[in-house]
Amino acid sequence: MMQQKQDSVVRLLSRALHRIRTTPPRIISSPATQPRRAAVAIVIRVVPSPTTPPVPSDAPLPTLDQFFELDWVKDPAARPEILFLRRYDGSMSDGASHQLITECCSKDKRGRMEEGDEGGHYTAMRQTWEEIGLDLAERDFTCIGQMDDREITTSLGKRLLMILSPFVFLQLTPRALPTDPAEGTSIHWTPLETLIAALKGRWSSVTVDAASRLTPRHAAILKILVRVLIGTMQFPAILLDILDSDVHPSTVGSPALPSSASYPALTEDVLEKGIPSDKVTTGQREKPSKPYQLKLWGLSLGMTLDLMANMAAGQPLPSLRLPFHPVGGEGMRIDTVAPSLASVFPRFSYPDVNFWIWVFGKRYREVVRGWEASIREGGSNDRRLNWSGTALNTFYAAVRKALIVVIVLRAIGVLCSLIFAGWWLLA
Repeated sequence: MMQQKQDSVVRLLSRALHRIRTTPPRIISSPATQPRRAAVAIVIRVVPSPTTPPVPSDAPLPTLDQFFELDWVKDPAARPEILFLRRYDGSMSDGASHQLITECCSKDKRGRMEEGDEGGHYTAMRQTWEEIGLDLAERDFTCIGQMDDREITTSLGKRLLMILSPFVFLQLTPRALPTDPAEGTSIHWTPLETLIAALKGRWSSVTVDAASRLTPRHAAILKILVRVLIGTMQFPAILLDILDSDVHPSTVGSPALPSSASYPALTEDVLEKGIPSDKVTTGQREKPSKPYQLKLWGLSLGMTLDLMANMAAGQPLPSLRLPFHPVGGEGMRIDTVAPSLASVFPRFSYPDVNFWIWVFGKRYREVVRGWEASIREGGSNDRRLNWSGTALNTFYAAVRKALIVVIVLRAIGVLCSLIFAGWWLLA
């Protein structure tokens, strides 16, 4: 039973990569007011069974079709994995040291195209080499293709920061490759089977302090005021169990990959902000005795969900059960039209904020319904129109209006309370 399950993951991966290679990505042109672009590499490998005979280093490289016909790839014990980058972020209210937070930091310069880059594909390879010492230009790797561009905006979608282009790379060889991650980050090769299992019910959320995203960095008093007025934001996240030994330098990129059965539930994959980064230096960390959890959320989760959707060959992900529906999206299968979109819509901790978002979200709901209709009809408009960008813009337009109304109503309430208190004391 287990063998059939593993083999099925390899077949699903084959389906996804062939679909990515043959489907033209949706390209978003940079506006003249914001030409900045970035790129990220999504790195995938297949770890062979420990019993697989050694493959000669000078063996000819297979094509994509030939790769999935290789004996060591078709072996039921082979394990497809994806690379994730781990970073700690103290801005999360639940970002304790035992939790893993993965999210794209739009103010980070990593992943941005620089002068002299020949394109997004080159940028993704350059950044991967600079961040984790993994050379995607080597013969071990092949670029499968590009997934849809996505817009990276400020917290409330008011200003475009950059256009991000994800590129998918596959390792064609079974040998383990060394990495040299930067300080403060670590890499985790995560089995695709673990992600598929997590989609069936291992959902959680990440709480973000809204004040930290809506106010100037050094405005302490204003931060407190905004925090009291509008509360916090929650984003969907997938829970993955991980042992600290999984990121020990002796296991990252080491030849002992096939023996990784000791950490079947987790490993690495990753891209944050546009690039997989594997990072842990020798002697840098000790092995704690207790496992902890990785929370995959935000942009990293969105791109992972898009990859999983390709594994379903364009069909809805039947096991995708988000912890909550996006505000104003009740009754709509946003996760069906674009799984990644469902990962970036927050829910606020104050019910009245969510209510006003729903009130002002009519245009947003119309956009999503139009998107659903386009997909059902199989029309070409689905590829020509930037549905995801339009949905995000209309959603955050509703959020901005809702926050203004909430703050005004709160101010009126406080003013009326003060007037009533003064009248009562004087009477």
